Amino acid sequence: MPKKKPSLFERLTGAIKIEDQEEDFIEEDEQPSEELEDNFDGEEVGQLTVDMHETDNDIVIKSIVAGVKPEDLDISISREMVTIKGKREGDTTVKEGNYFHRELYWGSFSRTIILPSEIDTDLVEAVEKHGLLIIKLPKINKDKQTKVKVKSH
Repeated sequence: MPKKKPSLFERLTGAIKIEDQEEDFIEEDEQPSEELEDNFDGEEVGQLTVDMHETDNDIVIKSIVAGVKPEDLDISISREMVTIKGKREGDTTVKEGNYFHRELYWGSFSRTIILPSEIDTDLVEAVEKHGLLIIKLPKINKDKQTKVKVKSH
């Protein structure tokens, strides 16, 4: 019976189910899991996992990007959507045949998130600390009113 390929979460964190510990991992000829998509170049791209919540003033997105340099992250933002792209480089010093287990995800990843409300793209902040990416997206306050004085010439 063929074994199910580990999920992206299992590959990113190294977590595996207890019943899977002693079994071999998937055969090379099996199809990629749903977490992998093909980009326009035909390269497999992993889907980045995220947490998203809101505060009174902001939408906050958090994601684990351990092993990725901040300058290798590409974050594109519009008022309604955020796209995070990057690439986690694998260890090229280890020969393929020398691995006992290969569970970590290495390669390109991407994630597009539709935002629940409009944000101010000029005030967005992104910080990476200890492998955790935090993107703070200030919400646009549609209820805010400003009074304008009319000048006379």
